[in-house]
Amino acid sequence: MDYKEYNIYDRDYIVKNFGNVGGFMTTLYNYVDYDFGNFSSGAMLASASDESEYSKMGNGIEDFYNGAWSPSNAKEDLPSAWVKMYQGIATANEFLDKFQGEVFDELKYNPDYRAQMHRYENYRYEARFMRAYFYFNLVKTYGGVPLIDCVMSPNEVNSLARASSDSIFAFIIGECDAIQDSIVADYSDLGEYALDTEETGRADRLAVMALKARAALYWASPLFNPSGDNGRYHAAALYTKQLLDACEERGKGLTANYRDLWNSRSYNTQAIVKEIIFGRRYSSSSAGDHLVEGYNYPAGIEGGAGGNCPTQTLVDAYDMINGRPIGDPASGYDPANPYANRDPRLAATVATNGDVWPSYQSKALQTYYGGANGEPLEGATPTGYYLKKLCNGSISLASNSTMKDATHTWLTFRVGEFWLNYAEAMFRYTGSVSATTPDLPVSALEAVNMTRRRAGVGDITDTAPGAFWERYKNERMVELAFEGHRFWDVRRWKEADKHFTSITEMKLTTAADGTVTYTRNKVNRQWDDKMYLFPIPQTEILKNPNLKQNPNW
Repeated sequence: MDYKEYNIYDRDYIVKNFGNVGGFMTTLYNYVDYDFGNFSSGAMLASASDESEYSKMGNGIEDFYNGAWSPSNAKEDLPSAWVKMYQGIATANEFLDKFQGEVFDELKYNPDYRAQMHRYENYRYEARFMRAYFYFNLVKTYGGVPLIDCVMSPNEVNSLARASSDSIFAFIIGECDAIQDSIVADYSDLGEYALDTEETGRADRLAVMALKARAALYWASPLFNPSGDNGRYHAAALYTKQLLDACEERGKGLTANYRDLWNSRSYNTQAIVKEIIFGRRYSSSSAGDHLVEGYNYPAGIEGGAGGNCPTQTLVDAYDMINGRPIGDPASGYDPANPYANRDPRLAATVATNGDVWPSYQSKALQTYYGGANGEPLEGATPTGYYLKKLCNGSISLASNSTMKDATHTWLTFRVGEFWLNYAEAMFRYTGSVSATTPDLPVSALEAVNMTRRRAGVGDITDTAPGAFWERYKNERMVELAFEGHRFWDVRRWKEADKHFTSITEMKLTTAADGTVTYTRNKVNRQWDDKMYLFPIPQTEILKNPNLKQNPNW
């Protein structure tokens, strides 16, 4: 019943009023990716990395590591895959080529004319941002791709060769530079151009700066920087510092409570959760939805499917509260009581045996073999854990529930990510954990500890470059778990042979006296270096003789 006529009418109809043009523009946001388990019937990309394992065998996510991946099975149901991104780019090009220069003469005496025109004029910058964002998704996935920046006929499109990844990254950064000072700075503060609706879910200046900074870091990374051009890391650090300074000036920073990043209040990204720079608001109805909960609640409770179960590999990455890794003899880690005195982000992200989860439940989880939520129950966790992060634990999927839905926001850009991005770029640029420069006055060590201090866990103190790099990767894995980063981070670092060839599960058993025994179980996975980049869909190769496939696919 959300039918909108402007979706099927031609240009002359759309430009009759502001609302129609705005509605056409809003369709661009439908192409922005999110990962609440909408890939392959509930699986997240986390389950194609070492973050999690999907609880039901036979899911398409397994193709990423079982050898079934190919150009004819190119994962086009991925939210950021080839066809969907080019559909978004085509929509942006359509708007930029055919919907500019309107004056809406018949509306000029309306009291809101100036405010509406201000919004209309800004749409061109939003469209360019979205187009650049879609190209970022394409280049991180496939490398170089055809660059289409205007409306073309199908025959023209299907004759284009791939531009280099360098050209695509340069285009993204150039577009961000071109629009950064022109796009609306803050939709919640439009001043004389304010309307009744703030539309704070739209991309603004900080979103543009965030895209530029993230793209620069990817461009500097080994996958896209085989020559080791160190100047790219300098640019990435500089862009990220400029973003962080702009966030601070606008009152944005690390949210005090880590869990607030994904609760229902995060829908209001400006007034409630100051850390979110740009989020993809997802809701299947006005009341919200339970997409991520339905996929990931524990097996053994009504409506629970098991879903994306955190690995022991991820759990081991969480330090003790004193800041020491669990493998450090001085950490105080107790293998018989493995979740005590750990980084608080563990309890916020992972549901362990004995947790009361979801929060509306009265019974503690039993993830051990034969327990109420453990194997061999269908859909039960193979790793010993269930997912908390991104889920709203007050949602009940029981048939008599009165709380089944809530709003959800996918964390596209947030401040915590960019403190970590800055730490990486600064470390790679200077080769030191403590060095600073006049234009980059914060060291890598200081930056990496920002997210840890928010969590209340001890600082990283390692200053040897090799040790710091391992600690940095650990911190990034922990802080950004299940936010769609790990799958891509390991690829851009070209370290999949270290991280994606196996995962560790935790198998729990109980004795007659209730004592729980914890046993690690290693599971091997397949990796081939050709998988650093996705295969271009075979259907696209057949349509375009000038489109060359990625190496070894």
